[in-house]
Amino acid sequence: MEKQQPIFRTGERINRSGIYKVIHRKHRLPHEVTLMRDQVFPRCAKCQDQVEFQLVRSVELPERENEFSARIHLYELPVLDDAAGEPITG
Repeated sequence: MEKQQPIFRTGERINRSGIYKVIHRKHRLPHEVTLMRDQVFPRCAKCQDQVEFQLVRSVELPERENEFSARIHLYELPVLDDAAGEPITG
């Protein structure tokens, strides 16, 4: 049986660089984003703090690339106007 990954929330510190599943509250389907260690989980431009993150796969960056990635910060997830961004109706 596969172990369920913990859920993280906006504003929490990212302790592992990797690809994270992003789960929004009602306005769009889950998607994935790459986030870097020692930054914070970003908010969503539409649902603000009502977004959760789950690690899909961790990534270890070589030290040289780590210096570059330390300068890249994702503060807010954009709202996308495509089929994947359609509101979820229930």
